[in-house]
Amino acid sequence: MIADFEARALEVVRSIPPGHVMSYGEVADEAGSPRAARAVGNLLRTTVEECPWWRVVGWDGRLRAPDTDRQAELLTSEGVAMRNGKAILRPC
Repeated sequence: MIADFEARALEVVRSIPPGHVMSYGEVADEAGSPRAARAVGNLLRTTVEECPWWRVVGWDGRLRAPDTDRQAELLTSEGVAMRNGKAILRPC
């Protein structure tokens, strides 16, 4: 069951287009487990760079990755607007 959720969550993250972000909760919801935002965060902490982990942020746009400087750099390079250390959320 957990492996199924992880696979679905990673599929959702991979589907986020460059220049867009989703919250951990939105990823969990799209993966079929709306209350599993923390599980998404834990999953992305151990995911290799081929999965665009940097496109997943807190519900309020806050950068939550272990390396927020790297996350901000990657998001900015894709055209995501930032304000006060937060990604400006726009629909995906």
